[in-house]
Amino acid sequence: MNEIVTEPEERRHGMHRIDASTAESTETAISCSDLVRIYSGEGVEVQALQGLNLQVSRGELVAIIGASGSGKSTLLGILSGLDKPTAGRANVAGRDLLSLTRKQRLDYRRHVVGFIWQQTERNLLPYLTARENVMMAISLAGAPNGSARSAELLDLLEIGHLSDRVPSQLSGGEQQRVAIAVSLANEPHVLLADEPTGELDDATSAEVLEVMRSVNRELGVTTLIVTHDPAVSEHVRRTVLIRDGRTSTEVFRSHGDDGEHSVAEEFTVIDRSGRLQLPAEYVSRLQLRDRVRLELEQTHVRVSPAQSPVPPPVPPPERPWTPPAGSSVPPPERAQRVGGPGTEEETS
Repeated sequence: MNEIVTEPEERRHGMHRIDASTAESTETAISCSDLVRIYSGEGVEVQALQGLNLQVSRGELVAIIGASGSGKSTLLGILSGLDKPTAGRANVAGRDLLSLTRKQRLDYRRHVVGFIWQQTERNLLPYLTARENVMMAISLAGAPNGSARSAELLDLLEIGHLSDRVPSQLSGGEQQRVAIAVSLANEPHVLLADEPTGELDDATSAEVLEVMRSVNRELGVTTLIVTHDPAVSEHVRRTVLIRDGRTSTEVFRSHGDDGEHSVAEEFTVIDRSGRLQLPAEYVSRLQLRDRVRLELEQTHVRVSPAQSPVPPPVPPPERPWTPPAGSSVPPPERAQRVGGPGTEEETS
């Protein structure tokens, strides 16, 4: 029988689920609870986020994946301080994003978060060298020792030998490495990346993602990559899928017993009302539609296609007896049971 079996995440991994009571703990870098964002214009309302929940621990490297219109760019705009949610709660590095004043929001963007745009022209000034771009970002953050800091960051990203080149003299991958250095210039608590590999080929994308993973490991900066490219999930331990303005499923990757090959496990997210979204692949493969059957077992819930009750077979109608052509044989006697239990009569 086609079915999905779900069991508590804590039972399988010994994990402690973070709830609202621990959302602002020092171990949580990003906390979003029931996040809603509604855009209004010309008499039309668009609900980009519909009660999204997300928890990212300090030092994590997480990929947010979703199709166009799923709400991932709206989420990134809120976390970067460029947009404000309509309702819900959003907390980054201990800052309540809903209560920040205009001045505090500017300070937040300068000192708390770093940002990498997909378009190179939004990351780098074309008339400055790689070193000068990084030094300008350090200066805007008010940090000292700009020259030494810029050299350190460029060396970390393995492009120190290109520090005197302007962006037009760099390849796409090298430009993105400089952009990462610029985003780290203010020593952010959280690094946000919007489609950082969207304009790169597959090989260069893999190199840039490995560089970001190395930076995350070396500096311990919490990193959130927003993308539509599912290949990104191979370079991060945790991938969160957004669908229709909500987090729907999460994939955790860990090393197998051989220490080399990664093992991926997929989980679905349950909101406070008990609702969950099954992966589209599961729904299609098991042909789940309209409604499904739920069965509560001792340690898990079984989900299977709902089978409609099968009615008992209906006997075919009895045909009237007709004698063979040219025959005078009388019709056979037929027994008919009439009356209630214990009462039988036979009629011809």
